[in-house]
Amino acid sequence: MIVDWYATAARDLPWRRPGVDAWAVLVSEVMLQQTPVARVEPVWRDWTVRWPAPADLAAATPADVIRAWGKLGYPRRALRLREAAAAIVERHGGVVPRGVPELEALPGVGTYTARAVACFGYGSPQPVVDTNVRRVVARLVHGRAEAGNARSADLADIGALAPADAGRAVRFSVATMELGALVCVAGTPRCAACPVRNECAWRLAGCPPHAGPPRRVQKFSGTDRQVRGRLLDVLRSARHPVTAEELDTAWTDPVQRARCVDSLLTDGLVEQTPDGCFRLPH
Repeated sequence: MIVDWYATAARDLPWRRPGVDAWAVLVSEVMLQQTPVARVEPVWRDWTVRWPAPADLAAATPADVIRAWGKLGYPRRALRLREAAAAIVERHGGVVPRGVPELEALPGVGTYTARAVACFGYGSPQPVVDTNVRRVVARLVHGRAEAGNARSADLADIGALAPADAGRAVRFSVATMELGALVCVAGTPRCAACPVRNECAWRLAGCPPHAGPPRRVQKFSGTDRQVRGRLLDVLRSARHPVTAEELDTAWTDPVQRARCVDSLLTDGLVEQTPDGCFRLPH
């Protein structure tokens, strides 16, 4: 039922369209980590035109990659994606590998991303578990309002629900993610629109509230993440190394600013020139 629902309810996202290769799927999955679809789509389009194959990204400078990443957040992902592209060129002849173990061995690629690329990029039936999928399974199977912490049994849970037919199993993986993103959402789910509402253990139990600790909402204002972003904004817009005084304009608190500059240097997102200026890595 979830697969049939997906056929008419799915969002038209460019990385889901026919003809999109595994490299473009990998780029989309890395960009979508902790980042809304609306922010990812225009950047993904630019990246796949500019760097349509792993070899193209591997040949780019870190500075170009960081600039192209823009304001997606967590910019270390951009460098890891470039490292993954280089590994694909060196180890796999420039072709994204098909196997989950080979994908997991790439820099910055974990269990979820590896399975997503194998499934959505190559049509290999895989249980693909993200936060949305875990929430659907928690309610549908276990009768819990929220999924709680990740469990080793998560993959087995979703695998047990997948259709036996390989093609439908692939569709089921993306359909379950979509159901969690659009209908079985955190907080107030849209149960009336759910295709499996009559089988949902949580709904049949009367929708009991979450019994665990409240979900922590990540703040952004005033955090080091915001400061790092401000500093990178200055460096992305500059075509020449900038002085420490120019970076001072990005944030008023000198202690927090200095801490964030140090962390950017440690992460390889910024480098310091011999004369004490700062620039994106070359």
